[in-house]
Amino acid sequence: MSKRQWEDLEVAAVRSNATRAIGAPEDAQAHNATPASSDEKLAELILYISQKCADDLYYGATKLNKILYFSDFLFYGRTGRAITGAEYQKLKNGPGPRRLAPVRNALIKKKRLAIQPVSLLGGIQHHLVNLDEPKIDPLFSASEIAMVDEVISTLSDASGTECSKLSYEFTAGLKHFRERETIPFATILISNEAPTEVEVLRGQEIAAKFSLLNQ
Repeated sequence: MSKRQWEDLEVAAVRSNATRAIGAPEDAQAHNATPASSDEKLAELILYISQKCADDLYYGATKLNKILYFSDFLFYGRTGRAITGAEYQKLKNGPGPRRLAPVRNALIKKKRLAIQPVSLLGGIQHHLVNLDEPKIDPLFSASEIAMVDEVISTLSDASGTECSKLSYEFTAGLKHFRERETIPFATILISNEAPTEVEVLRGQEIAAKFSLLNQ
């Protein structure tokens, strides 16, 4: 994965939304499904990602967390809504769905998913193996799956450690979040980079429109 590949993916998701961030939903929770359907979508997406990453030597819990995270947040950046409706929290290795462990464990109990220990770089990688076909229709749209596929492709040669590092670079202010604190979807609309001249001018226009400069 090259830096340019990731920047292209991030820019495509965010830049079209950044100049109209004032009008974006404050958080995705109001646009998401109920907790039960969120768990269902999360479960099927775990199976789908595990199937797609079957030959990925680096695929384990950390990389799964990051693929889910980037997919949900980038899709929110493009559309104003997330794919799964899952709530995300800050973990030691970066963001991950708050309900990942219970959903994953339920899949294992139902024999739809297994964990296979694999030797990797002198340690053990816990590779997730799907034992059942994911139920894509009608839970996911074509554009949602295309987003997930795009993220998987972009991160295909990245290790879990690299994905974790990338999540800190990607999420504005993540280092200031407390562990297990909820990460709002709207953080995707905030850049770690200095604004361009066009963005500064647009911000001034918005501030003037809402009389924010005189406050």
